[in-house]
Amino acid sequence: MPMPPPKASTEGPRDRQVFHEMGQLVRALETVGPSTSEDLAQQVGAAYWEEGRFDRALSFLIADGLAVRTADGRLQAL
Repeated sequence: MPMPPPKASTEGPRDRQVFHEMGQLVRALETVGPSTSEDLAQQVGAAYWEEGRFDRALSFLIADGLAVRTADGRLQAL
């Protein structure tokens, strides 16, 4: 029996660094509570991250169900 095809996905392969970045985002949200993307980026020092890393980590965070957007658009850890 042949192997099934891989699941369809738009996400690229994850590297070890993105897991670390996701952890930083979760810890920041747990510490300060619901935050806007801009506030969260400031809290974790994302201005010093490689370009695109913050958005990528944030996308994975939401896709994995570790955070959600509230009705007012802020991010909240689960």
